This record gives sequence, C-alpha cells and structure tokens, in this order.
Amino acid sequence: MGQFKKRVMIMAAAGLIAVSSLAGCSRSMNNDAVVAEVGEDKIVLGVANFYARMQQAQYETYYAGMMGTTGEAMWTQEVEEGKTYEDTTKESTLKAIEDMYLLKQHAADYQVELTDDDKKAIKKAAESFVEDNTLEDKEVVSGYEKYVKTFLELATIQAKMNAPMKEGVDEEVSDEEAAQKSMQYVLFSYNKTDGEGNSEAMTDDEKSALKETAEKFAEDLKNSDGKDLEAAASEADLEVQTATFDSESTSPTADLVKAADALEEGDVTGIVESDNGIYVAKLTSNLDREATDAKKESIVEERKQEQYDSLLEQWRKDTKITEHEKVWKKVKFEKQGVTIVQNEEEGADE
Repeated sequence: MGQFKKRVMIMAAAGLIAVSSLAGCSRSMNNDAVVAEVGEDKIVLGVANFYARMQQAQYETYYAGMMGTTGEAMWTQEVEEGKTYEDTTKESTLKAIEDMYLLKQHAADYQVELTDDDKKAIKKAAESFVEDNTLEDKEVVSGYEKYVKTFLELATIQAKMNAPMKEGVDEEVSDEEAAQKSMQYVLFSYNKTDGEGNSEAMTDDEKSALKETAEKFAEDLKNSDGKDLEAAASEADLEVQTATFDSESTSPTADLVKAADALEEGDVTGIVESDNGIYVAKLTSNLDREATDAKKESIVEERKQEQYDSLLEQWRKDTKITEHEKVWKKVKFEKQGVTIVQNEEEGADE
C-alpha cells in the first residue's frame, strides 16, 4: 500500500484548497482510453478514475465503518437485484462526470468562465499534487497533472454554474403553502429504570397500568383550566417536548402528528400509542411563524434545485452520450483500497 497527498477540491471564488491524503494499492491503466463521449467531448479514463477514486475514498473512510463492514467487503454487497454497491456507485460517478461536461458545454450560456485567478489556483493545485506524490501512488488514481487539472476545471465550473442555473424561480410562497403548526407533547415511555440505573422494557402488565395513567393524565388535562401541559407534566414528573409539523410530517410519530393536526389551537389529544410508549400532545399554534418562514425558504430551495435538475435532464436528452463499458470496467474498487487520511501538519494550518 502506498500513500500520497491530494488536493481534491478547489473553491472557485477564493482559490482555497482542502488537503488530505489517500492510501491505495498501485494499479496502472491506459489513462487516455475513452470512457464516454458527451457530445463532442471525450471523457478519458484518467479523469474518470481520478474522480471515482475520490468517491471511493469518501465511502471507505466515512461510510464503511458506519455500515459495520470493511471497504473491500462493502463493494461486493448487493444493493439491488444483480447490482453490487460498487456497480451503483460507479454508475452514479460516471453520470456525475458526464453532468460536469454538460455544465461545461453550457457555461457560456450563463456567462460562466474560468477567471485568471481560477486558472492559477487550479494550476498550482495540480502541480503541487504531482510534486507531493510518488509515481506508484499517482498510478492508483490517475493522479497526473493533466487529469487532475481537467477535473479541477470541471469542478470549478460546476460550482460556478450552480447559482445562475437556479435564478428566476418563483420565490413567492404563501403562508398557506408553507404552514407549520407547533405542539407540546409528553411521552409515557415503555422503558423503566431498574435499581442500578439501567434501562429495561416494561412487562405487559406494567404497560397496561401505564396506559391507564396516561389516559387519566390526558383526560384531566383536557378538563383543566388553561390546559397547561407544562404544569401537568411537572406534577407528573414528565418532560415536555416541542415539535413543529405539517400534515406530511412523521416526527415524533405519524399517528401523533395526525392527532395533533386535527385539533383546534389550545386543545389536547387523547392518548396516542406507539412502539416506544404513549404520547399526549397539545396544539400550541396553528401557524408557527418561525417554522413557517423556514419552510418557505426550504420550498424556494426545492424549486431552485428542481430547475437545476430539469435543465441538466434536458441537456442530457439533447446530447448524444455514449458510454464504453469495457473501459469503465477497468476501474475496480473491491481489491483497490483507497481511504482518506487527514494530513495533520497541513490541516492544522487551515
């Protein structure tokens, strides 16, 4: 296994470079072989492999452990019929590179171009990459200057295209469309604490008794002046929690949301049973201003992303894209480990 430093992402505006390192086994290939054609542009294996190895490194470093497996074992796992994790990752990676070329081809439509500062920063990053790494290590990820430079150019254009492609969407969102309600709620948990402070599940008899307690709590609260959930919860030694929601929300539970959504402001639900306990909630607002405004922002962002995705989809339809599967098959993740190792010295300087 060899190690090499890489500068993998450049911020187009500031020219900042994130530094990390990869470790991988050496494997040579014909980097100038064509993986795909996007219109008149040819995607060579060197560029595609460089990006694929970065994706692989992200997955092996950050996700394999979360999935309870090793990087090598992860790639052979079947995620859908007839397709492994490696298959689906390589598919999405190649599509992403093709999208980068589509963005480059349409950059002039949005007056997007690489500035002199962009070009200088990209050149410096590519040169540093070559200087910092051995020949054997560069072979692992096609880390030669021309491929690194091409990728950074594509990535920079992609970043610069994001904002202009999302311009012009309708940013008016009504309260009705974005409306978020708010509730307070308590949970009568099916877990209890034993004499040593450990949590354990209640017996069926204990759950039945807890249900009776929750029913009385809900009924007393409904019949009380002001329906003060906080006061009732304090007296019952329960914790009051809050949530904002709309009819499509599923947290804390879909059933609790449905029950609270049917209330008038200030009213209280009956008991709502779930796998982890019994809920009682009070609708505190039919229109939570802060949550509704945040939802409006989210809706606008969704519209922008939909416009961006729609443009790319249309460009794909309008462009002849040819993929060469035999060439792309030469990139294999399973027996070619790649992980990210933060360079402590350079990371400390950022």
